[in-house]
Amino acid sequence: MKLTIAWTAVLALLPYVFCKTSTYVEPTVPTGTPIAGNYSGQLRPQIHFSPPKDFMNDPNGMFLDGNGTYHLYYQYNPTGTVAGNQHWGHATSTDLYTWINQPIALYPTDNQTFVFSGSAVVDTNNTSGFFPGQDNGVVAIYTLAHYNADGTAGPQTQNIAYSLDGGFTFIPYDKNPIIPSTSSQFRDPKVIWFEDHWVAVVSYAVEFTIGFYTSPNLRDWTHASNFTPHGLLGLQYECPNLVSMPIRDSSGTKTGSAWVFQISINPGAPLGGSIAEYFPGNFNGTHFTPYDPVARIADFGKDNYAGQFFYGIPEADDAISIAWASNWQYSQSVPTGPLEGWRSSMSLPRRNYLTNITRVGVVMASTPYDLSPVLGGVIASNSSLENGSLTVDYCKVSSNAVWLSINATGINSTLLTSMSTVNFTFSSATTNESVSGGFYFAADSHFFLDRGKTKGFENPFFTDKVSTTDIVGNSWSAEVVIDRSILEVFLDGGTRSATQTFFSNEPLTKLTRGGSSD
Repeated sequence: MKLTIAWTAVLALLPYVFCKTSTYVEPTVPTGTPIAGNYSGQLRPQIHFSPPKDFMNDPNGMFLDGNGTYHLYYQYNPTGTVAGNQHWGHATSTDLYTWINQPIALYPTDNQTFVFSGSAVVDTNNTSGFFPGQDNGVVAIYTLAHYNADGTAGPQTQNIAYSLDGGFTFIPYDKNPIIPSTSSQFRDPKVIWFEDHWVAVVSYAVEFTIGFYTSPNLRDWTHASNFTPHGLLGLQYECPNLVSMPIRDSSGTKTGSAWVFQISINPGAPLGGSIAEYFPGNFNGTHFTPYDPVARIADFGKDNYAGQFFYGIPEADDAISIAWASNWQYSQSVPTGPLEGWRSSMSLPRRNYLTNITRVGVVMASTPYDLSPVLGGVIASNSSLENGSLTVDYCKVSSNAVWLSINATGINSTLLTSMSTVNFTFSSATTNESVSGGFYFAADSHFFLDRGKTKGFENPFFTDKVSTTDIVGNSWSAEVVIDRSILEVFLDGGTRSATQTFFSNEPLTKLTRGGSSD
């Protein structure tokens, strides 16, 4: 077996601000200007998006505009480091790594209403009638969650707001709600264009049901069908997504396309708390039919939830997604709040496509979106490393972020033993804290991640270890990205992936590779 491995430093690219006036003002939070943030903290990721300050959760309204700019909105409390007072924060990027903080995009209608999750589309053909003479009008579709005076949950309704300036400022539709409701558990609309009409998927959260709605104009909606209990249930369904993506063979060649329907579950994940599952299948404009009833897990880590796919990606390209890199079991307790004044980051942007793997069948692959804008120089490489270990000190990498690539080729299964492994450890030279992972090639071919040797956070639900199985052919690969307080791994071309946050008292600046081919 030939094993090649390379470490690459990742450059730090910090967000900067760009002023744009908001026209929709809620008086208790900053308006009309981006909120300033300090991105120098020891735990603050450098290539994963995080809010300038305070609390962030689900990604919302993600779209690619006609100028090549990616828009990321997100659930945001600009007045505290726990969830509440929900707005839509906003950031933009041209490479999905260098983010510009923008002014808050959507504000609550009153102090007893929150702006919950949703999506955004570019109404190129002005089907809504909001944009005469424009082809870049943006419509946001979102949930308004009303709370009663005694704090109990009131109705959740679906609403729209439109933007005449490409998604920077929004005007609420004067005939909201577009989909009324008396339920306190009806939320998270995701809208796409299908052939000649708009389609929205909305969660009836505690009924384990996703409603499909259609509209010719984004204003008038008709219920078309329901997707009822499939796969894992947990306690509620949230943040449904419907997206078309390519099917690719083992060489990466596109052989067709199919639909993926993704549902987020919280609580009730196999490891506890939050998780996302998905179903490949067919969609005819009103009804989604999965290939099978199997629940496929989008990410086997503990910290990947409410993922959303960008609207406006060319049909021939891979889909692009970003998820919230946390878990509701402990998201409001992690130490970045008291230590640095912010909580939560997003996952890396991911390319997504469907492919077939041995015995399992169709799965959604997730790989990091093009990292070249943030890659520095190669800090170590070995093209024939098999037995033994190799250590690299990357303390001079200012971002403390590293991309690790592992490739094992020429695997002969008849020679594998229980000691045929490859593993890696990121550690601190001063505190002996570490996060680690490794793959055992023989038997059931297990891969593990362990964050239990970091000392900056304790919580009964902060699961130390996660693992998965993988099927080994004559080659195997892994990509690993570590970014101060978050670790992501992508196994065997991204057919399995995991997201794990961690919180160390001192920076992790040493990488050790160990293992054996014997």
